[in-house]
Amino acid sequence: MNEPTEASVRAEVRAWLEANWNPDLGLVEWRNKLADSGWGVPHWPKQWYGRDLPVAFNAVVDEEFQRIGAVGVAKAGIRTLAAATILAHGTDLHKEKFLRRILTGEDTWCQLFSEPGSGSDMAGAVTRADRQGNKWVINGQKVWTTSAHKAEWGLLLARANWDVAKHKGLAYFILDMKQPGVQVHPLKQMNGHASFNQVFFTDAIVEPEFLVSDVGDGWKVATTTLMHERRGADGLRTWATASNRKGRIYEEERAEIATTMEPYKWYPQRAGRVDLIMQRAKETGRIDDPVVRQEIAKVLVMSKAAEWTARRARAAQEQGRPQGPEGSLGKLISSHVARAAARVHTQLSGADALLSGADSPMGGTIAEILVSVPAGSIAGGTDEIQRNIIAERVLKMPKEPSIDTDKPFRDVPRNTVS
Repeated sequence: MNEPTEASVRAEVRAWLEANWNPDLGLVEWRNKLADSGWGVPHWPKQWYGRDLPVAFNAVVDEEFQRIGAVGVAKAGIRTLAAATILAHGTDLHKEKFLRRILTGEDTWCQLFSEPGSGSDMAGAVTRADRQGNKWVINGQKVWTTSAHKAEWGLLLARANWDVAKHKGLAYFILDMKQPGVQVHPLKQMNGHASFNQVFFTDAIVEPEFLVSDVGDGWKVATTTLMHERRGADGLRTWATASNRKGRIYEEERAEIATTMEPYKWYPQRAGRVDLIMQRAKETGRIDDPVVRQEIAKVLVMSKAAEWTARRARAAQEQGRPQGPEGSLGKLISSHVARAAARVHTQLSGADALLSGADSPMGGTIAEILVSVPAGSIAGGTDEIQRNIIAERVLKMPKEPSIDTDKPFRDVPRNTVS
């Protein structure tokens, strides 16, 4: 069998699109056709809706979709992390039940990791998972959970064994978010959005087949999820934007973006909006200020360097190497870029940068950047956590001393009641 080439892949996907693309199809109907064809996620295994192609060919496929305005599978949001985790660690039952509906966008997901008493210490989770009969019973609380108020399913990290060290007592579950034992309360953010939630579990039930890992392997599975999340924060990912094209499929995609994807609409502002800096510099006349120009140049150089770092991570993925600490490098630099961009936006707009509303700079976008950027240094692991990962796994420096990793977790002092 001949090895695929860029030319052969391009010709094949172009021919398939010419024979099948129809903007008057329903969004889910079209995405089901994509799942059956394998062109929606060509790097996935053939058994699971892909074509076993190297990741490097994804860009070629995407170019052909964009050339004719064809809609792709659902890729934005936590669902992408769910898919990556299920592909890496899930059973055939998990893959059969969830992967297709992730691609079609029929199911929305959330990530139930962070807890109010643990901060960045994700392994310090105290949400309980107790085996009672043939079911797991969940009690506890999670916080900062994006899209929990819209999600059908959650990726849950919970403590199933209190008599071993904290990293060894965790289990990873897929949890039904619509059951009576799950209560979701949105949290209002200072940028005016309400993407995050606190989630309370009171005797919530997980069927045994929805345990993704053996008890004790939950940390390993959660690390896979986080590495994909950090790689997604490297600055190359784009968020869903609505098309103004005509056709049923575009109308349904616009509705999806306005509802399911609504919690993510402020994420570009969280990244600092480097793309708006030159426009604002010209609008304000500060482009002629030599000091401001220096700061603009610094941000643009830093942003380009971050892009190259991200491309190195992509290259590793294309070569089939597993997710590694390079995602932490990308995430750390992305938060640096965001803060630097926010400082430049402040220089460009002056005191007006603090204004919101219709009369403020860019209709409040600049103010939203300033109050959203700090989230990038926290979400998916703080900058401090990323520095530790880089120091230990990339630079091979000695690990930070710890007093709670080699004793039973129930004996570890903490500021929450278990």
